[in-house]
Amino acid sequence: MRKIFYYLIFAVVITSCATNPHKKSEKIYDSKLKTLKETISKKESQPLPIIPRVIINVDTLYTKQLHTYKDTIFKMGSTPLENGINTEWIGTVNFNLRKPNFIIIHHTAQDSLQQTIKTFTKIEAQVSSHYVISDDGKVVQMLNDYLRAWHAGNGSWGKNTDINSTSIGIELDNNGTELFSEAQINSLLALLTKLKKDYNIPAQNIIGHADIAPTRKKDPSALFPWKILAEKGFGIWPDEYLETAPADFNVEQGLRIIGYDTKNLPAAIMAFKLHFIQTEVNDLLDEKTINTIYSIYKKQ
Repeated sequence: MRKIFYYLIFAVVITSCATNPHKKSEKIYDSKLKTLKETISKKESQPLPIIPRVIINVDTLYTKQLHTYKDTIFKMGSTPLENGINTEWIGTVNFNLRKPNFIIIHHTAQDSLQQTIKTFTKIEAQVSSHYVISDDGKVVQMLNDYLRAWHAGNGSWGKNTDINSTSIGIELDNNGTELFSEAQINSLLALLTKLKKDYNIPAQNIIGHADIAPTRKKDPSALFPWKILAEKGFGIWPDEYLETAPADFNVEQGLRIIGYDTKNLPAAIMAFKLHFIQTEVNDLLDEKTINTIYSIYKKQ
């Protein structure tokens, strides 16, 4: 019996001293994690076409929050499951950060860039965005593109019900009743040029807050120049000459295929018209509205 006990002790010692067969891949894993940490930790301003370079000072609350996520992504080891099994950690060497696939455009509904920044730097506000563009064209980046901002809230587009996790939020300094300035739109176009190229974002995935939350939001307002954006490749726009929709065209299904949540159909119609018609923002389903929906439906 004693011999068996010694054999067991010997086996445990040998096992504990054995070379980790995954040591090489674990080293690569750790190295890649450090690289990704550096990527999401970068706070330097990015040069954009037309826009002068802007230096952003990031406060300690941002850094503290960043360290929280750093600790999370560096966490390795065993995790107990409900069935009594513990997971085994073996790091893969094939991974990277997730890329955004949508851009959501908002207006701030506030009175100044400074007021918006103050809101986005208060913990109790629980709202943020990746970029804020002022009326004079200044671009402020408040969060790394790879990180999840809290700009969309409850909303959906198609089957995507967590827009914050897949999107970049851009806030335009505008109270919702005023025209968007030429300088502001030029800066937005420059920023969209960079983001679309960096992340290969489809044109139809550049949408507004009202599109993803038709029962709650009205931004950007009917004064926003969606047609100009679409002409530059950022979004889509109805054909100049609208084809008459087939008699059997299902409007609700068409809106759903475009991306709208149609549980509240009147709200979905209004959100669509806010984006694609703009001169008639109501829930009236007239011939022009039906044909416009059909035109956008065909572009999906």
